[in-house]
Amino acid sequence: QLLFSYLTAFTFWASIGLGGLFFVLLHHLTNATWSVSLRRFGEAAMMTLPLMAIFFLPIAFGLSDLYQWNDTQFVAQDHILSRKAGYLNAGFFITRTVIYFVIWSVLAGVLSKTSARQDKQPSEKLTNKMRAVSTIGMLLFAITITFAFFDWIMSVDAYWYSTIFGVYIFGGAFLAILSFLVLIAGYLRRKNILSDVVTIEHYHDLGKYLFAFIIFWSYIAFSQYFLIWYANIPEETIWFLHRWDGAWQIPSLILVFGHFMVPFFGLMPRSAKRNVGYLSAMALFILLMHWVDYFWLVMPTLHKHHAVVSWMDVTTMLGIGGFFIWFFWQRFTSRALVPVNDPKLQASIHFKNV
Repeated sequence: QLLFSYLTAFTFWASIGLGGLFFVLLHHLTNATWSVSLRRFGEAAMMTLPLMAIFFLPIAFGLSDLYQWNDTQFVAQDHILSRKAGYLNAGFFITRTVIYFVIWSVLAGVLSKTSARQDKQPSEKLTNKMRAVSTIGMLLFAITITFAFFDWIMSVDAYWYSTIFGVYIFGGAFLAILSFLVLIAGYLRRKNILSDVVTIEHYHDLGKYLFAFIIFWSYIAFSQYFLIWYANIPEETIWFLHRWDGAWQIPSLILVFGHFMVPFFGLMPRSAKRNVGYLSAMALFILLMHWVDYFWLVMPTLHKHHAVVSWMDVTTMLGIGGFFIWFFWQRFTSRALVPVNDPKLQASIHFKNV
């Protein structure tokens, strides 16, 4: 129970760090203006990824309890798992994870250091360098986040597979970082910090992205379900059947209504996106649904017929989350809260939604 709870919490917080990396990569790659005021939020979030590499260690030591494919005697007698043993084995699994974190940490470190240099030495070359790094980085990000969550979550049930799973995880990760940014920016606004830099227009855009990616995540989730249901292949459908068995119907329905319908209708009005208090409440609710999503992905392997929320689910979330937020805050407050010499900063501050 402890390891499964830990895996759920670890992947939840790691997804926010990865969402931060994507936010920064996307900002530079598209040469965006509106998000300059929020760039340091994303940079601080992506710099938690080296910390998450340390938090992976308990998973590495608990492979045998988490992943059935690590039982060599069982695998030798199983026709399906024995065919996957070349990929699903402890040595290659850990090696891949090291590669993922090295790539993410290097990307985050280069972008963060270049951004810090720009504060002291404003130069168009630094802007172009961050865009060039983001061009390569976006391709590496797409590959690594896909395979990382194939490894960490999908292989918990090593018989099941879905080629759309990486896109599903990405959609949830971007929703998570957007919600996290809304909450942090809203907290600072209540303290009258950056209230003239992160304006209602920025919250409006964050709200629009939240609304768009609620639809995107729901579309991918339904596509994954529909194609598997339509094909009706037993080794694929059994995964969804486990999540509709007994008490697992409840979190399945919570995801349908809570991860789609409530935020969809709740974020539809323009006024909802320009009300900081309401948008913060919706962001917190979306993060809660994000946790329900990861709980729903991981826990049916352990509790096949009963959706049991353990006290360990709470403590692992608080434990990893406490370190995550502390480290995020240390990185965020260690330098200027906005990229002061970014050539588009003033345009971002005065940005208006049409």
